[in-house]
Amino acid sequence: MRLTATLLSTAAAVLAMPALAQDQTSPVTTNAAVAGQSDTASAQSGDTGLLNAGDIVVTATRRAERLADVPISINAVSQAALQNSGATDIRQLAQLAPSLNVSSTGSEANASARVRGIGTVGDNPGLESSVTVFIDGVYRSRTGSGLNDLGEVDRVEVLRGPQGTLSGRNSSAGAINIYTKAPSFDFGGYAEGTYGNYDFYRVAGAITGPIVKDLLAFRIDGVASKRDGFYRDVVNDTDYNDRNRWFVRGQLLLEPSSDFSVRLIGDYTWRNEKCCGAVYVDTREKTDPTPGTPGDYAINPAGNRIVSVMQQVAALRGYPAGSVFPAGNDPYSRRIAFTPGRAYSNVTKDYGGSGQIDWNLGSAALTSITAYREYKSDGANDIDANVLDIGYRPDDGNNYRQFHTFTQELRLNGEAFGDRLNWLIGGFFSNEDLQVVDNLKFGRDYGAFAACRIVATINPNAALRNAANPGCLSAAGSAILQGQLPGTTAAFGAATPIVLGSIRLLSTLNDLGTTRDVYNQNSKSFAVFTHNIFRLTDRLSLTAGLRWTREQKDFDATFGNNNTVCPQVQSLLSATPQAGNLFNNAQLAVLTRGIATLACTGNSSSRLNGQTISDKLRENQVTGTAVLSWKPTDRLMTYASYSRGYKAGGYNLDRSDLGDAYNPATIANIDGSRLRFDPETVNAYEVGLKYSSRQFTFNLAGFRSEFKNFQLNTFNGTNYVVENIGSCSEGLNGADRDNSLATGACSGDVRYGVVSQGFEAEAGFYPAEHLAINMGYTFADTKYRRNLVGSDAGAALDPALFLLSGSQMSNAPRNVITTSVSWNPPIGSSGMSALFYVDQRTVSDYNTGSDLFLEKEQDGFTLLNARIGLRGNQDRWAVEVWAQNLLDTEYQQVAFNAPFQGAGSLQQVQSFGGVGNQLFASFLAEPRTYGLTLRTRF
Repeated sequence: MRLTATLLSTAAAVLAMPALAQDQTSPVTTNAAVAGQSDTASAQSGDTGLLNAGDIVVTATRRAERLADVPISINAVSQAALQNSGATDIRQLAQLAPSLNVSSTGSEANASARVRGIGTVGDNPGLESSVTVFIDGVYRSRTGSGLNDLGEVDRVEVLRGPQGTLSGRNSSAGAINIYTKAPSFDFGGYAEGTYGNYDFYRVAGAITGPIVKDLLAFRIDGVASKRDGFYRDVVNDTDYNDRNRWFVRGQLLLEPSSDFSVRLIGDYTWRNEKCCGAVYVDTREKTDPTPGTPGDYAINPAGNRIVSVMQQVAALRGYPAGSVFPAGNDPYSRRIAFTPGRAYSNVTKDYGGSGQIDWNLGSAALTSITAYREYKSDGANDIDANVLDIGYRPDDGNNYRQFHTFTQELRLNGEAFGDRLNWLIGGFFSNEDLQVVDNLKFGRDYGAFAACRIVATINPNAALRNAANPGCLSAAGSAILQGQLPGTTAAFGAATPIVLGSIRLLSTLNDLGTTRDVYNQNSKSFAVFTHNIFRLTDRLSLTAGLRWTREQKDFDATFGNNNTVCPQVQSLLSATPQAGNLFNNAQLAVLTRGIATLACTGNSSSRLNGQTISDKLRENQVTGTAVLSWKPTDRLMTYASYSRGYKAGGYNLDRSDLGDAYNPATIANIDGSRLRFDPETVNAYEVGLKYSSRQFTFNLAGFRSEFKNFQLNTFNGTNYVVENIGSCSEGLNGADRDNSLATGACSGDVRYGVVSQGFEAEAGFYPAEHLAINMGYTFADTKYRRNLVGSDAGAALDPALFLLSGSQMSNAPRNVITTSVSWNPPIGSSGMSALFYVDQRTVSDYNTGSDLFLEKEQDGFTLLNARIGLRGNQDRWAVEVWAQNLLDTEYQQVAFNAPFQGAGSLQQVQSFGGVGNQLFASFLAEPRTYGLTLRTRF
């Protein structure tokens, strides 16, 4: 069939692509396995005089097509571009793709990718990625797998907007397709070594060649890297956010004829790194200077009572002075202090194998991709980000997330009606077992800290506190609160002994909590799809695609817990002989619920011990796409498209979402369905044009995506909850912006709650041989609508999310500009050449927190990478000096509420009054790195 010949001939052209191409991609139909067969040296030369970005061949529609001829929005980045920028994983790819943003939080297993401002929010493994990752056509269920070292790749394609027809059930925001170098029947390979600051070294290499001439070829890639951490622990004399990993990939390519090939791939990644350190970025206490008059706030000149409490407990435990906040007012000093003896264990193993069969049947081409993968990431850590032992996950083997995933995809592709119709049909099946095991405990200092926090909430006067005493009450504090001193009365009336008794009980909560919680989820997905291109005329085409997906998930969880303090506190406060249930007492409810919440945070209770919950869900969804494209001239293409995407529902694998922790009824009436969340759907519209000439390319796309039941994972001050964000068809009169869960339910229809709209412009200039200039600009107005609710049934939005209505989403800068310049001038006639390369990424202001608190705001910034080098004839050798984040730009990835350490933000004080003493911490981005790379190819 002519399609096979076309794919074979164009695969080699992909390898000669310039440093950066701007457009799209996806897994391959016919014989993608031959990608990478061209001469390795020429493929990596980055000779920008050979062809421009519009000539790059991509496979976003499962067909090999010139980038300029594909009527969807894509970035395609070559190995040469990744190498020049210093990118070795998908997070660094964002430097070259303006619509992409990748961040990680408490562990690199918790990575989140966003396209056009949309992605999975939070690090709960129960939520699947909105931006799917495929490596060599194999679906990876979570973005974290893309943060592994990729070895040598052929190209990476970033598809923007929902890809629900061809790229699976969860690509509601986009897809990232990574294609690695395939084996070659010509013997060759490369080796490189890098050394940089922070004692960084990286060695990488590959060897490929024939086993049986013109029949069986092999390729082996390997990478190992190690680096000191970017944070310095001043108490434990160690560093965090280090790098210690290695990767190996082996491949076989069997090609008995030009019509049949089999590509087998096996890979293994191992990482053992201490991740992730965090620093405090805001420790101020905010107060309301004019109670009853909203809109203002003041900073407490006496300081933050939570800071005072932590310093008191640290002094009691004998920690060095200044060790609680070692960074002081300069978080970018990267000085931290974690609890002595609390290990960080982030051992990650990611391995698996795949087999791809491509068979030209004559009238059609068949592709089969079969894969099995296992992924396990340990998570022992010190969760409170400071020297006090407030909360931790011990390194006892009872904390990890593990995936076992089998996938099978079949595609049949052919042509009909004199090549007027290019048709494709296919099926997809996946079976994934996910297990999350947790062992979160309250630390040795938790009881004293929690009790002192309550006493400071009652009265901030430090004289009332003594962390060494039961209940953190000094002799004076106990006497004053009990009304035993002249001129004083019992602080809580007849309930005073009960309240003070509960605080004393709280202070005994040390080294208790989860022993072993086990969450099991089996997900099966079945899908059939079709994607067809109709050539209505020589210049007008219609693309139509449809996909039906059946999703089923079976969930169960078993809890192990030895926190006996929680039920004691609940019993004491919920049935007092003096005043009845204090949780419902109008004067004492806030205080008593706060005490019980600290005693039972996350529903940690011995009453849970041995209990099991289970649930299941079944979903059927139809997604699809329709694209009308027109080429008024050979160089210009215009298009308009509609697509519908879908992201499966699932379960919040965190027991804190079972209900209010203070309430004994939560565990007494435990219900697994409370952890369930609904599927997310999107309707997307796009118009665009693509112009391509030898010296200039230009792409412009305008887009609008409407997300219904957007899955938002957030911390509401006490629990990690998942909300399905929608918008009520009827006005809520501001009830979605108040601080009450009792108001804001929707009695009308629930519609889409998130909109991403804007435009993308990309240009490539090739004014002279060996010179390429690429520019990209994305304007993404990615907002929540107004009148928001928290479920498809119209439940009221969680009050912690009162800032969302009408606001720009988190980690979604409105403006992103990228630029790269690559110049490879020859030196003399010996074949030697120079390399001068620079790229930059500039973003406007954005908020890094899902609750949009002002304390988590990130100002706009610019990142600059550069590389200068000399290369021998046909890249037989190369010497390069490089720098990433050359300007040493200081910025954060994600800011967060430091666990247990206060409550209330600046905007909560402005809107509702009271006191905001929450401490905020942040995971910082990497500082400037630089080094030297030596490389040889043969």
